[in-house]
Amino acid sequence: MLPSDMVGGVSATRAANLEASGEALGKFVGQVDEVLSALEGSAGSPAKVGAQTIRATSLTSGGESEFPEAHGLYKQYTRVHQELTTLSKILHLQIEATGIAVTGARHGFEKLEEEQRQRFWAIQTEIGKLQRKKDDSQHANDPKTGAEL
Repeated sequence: MLPSDMVGGVSATRAANLEASGEALGKFVGQVDEVLSALEGSAGSPAKVGAQTIRATSLTSGGESEFPEAHGLYKQYTRVHQELTTLSKILHLQIEATGIAVTGARHGFEKLEEEQRQRFWAIQTEIGKLQRKKDDSQHANDPKTGAEL
């Protein structure tokens, strides 16, 4: 049985502490927008991270049997680069979704424009796809060495 001061599993005091003012949410939305803008302009933006690639011939001009270490390094660089690109995209999307969610919390989700609601769910779908792709690529690696199979 719940204590008399519990409402929906949370005490009235805690519920009051969780209640967010419109001013606080507005300030938070501004901070989220600033972080998103800073990320887009930084070297960590998904587009800039994705563009930072190298060719296998940058490390060696010989075949894989001639200098296998260079080819191994290239494969690891490519794997890590793909991971960082995916993580950068997910971070960017999560920040954008947080901004939409905070706006919805401030004004009420029913008052969000339909375009914002659709964008929020599109972001969730895209994040899910990126994470599944990431998980699939991790499972395609040798569990003992972490090397690609």
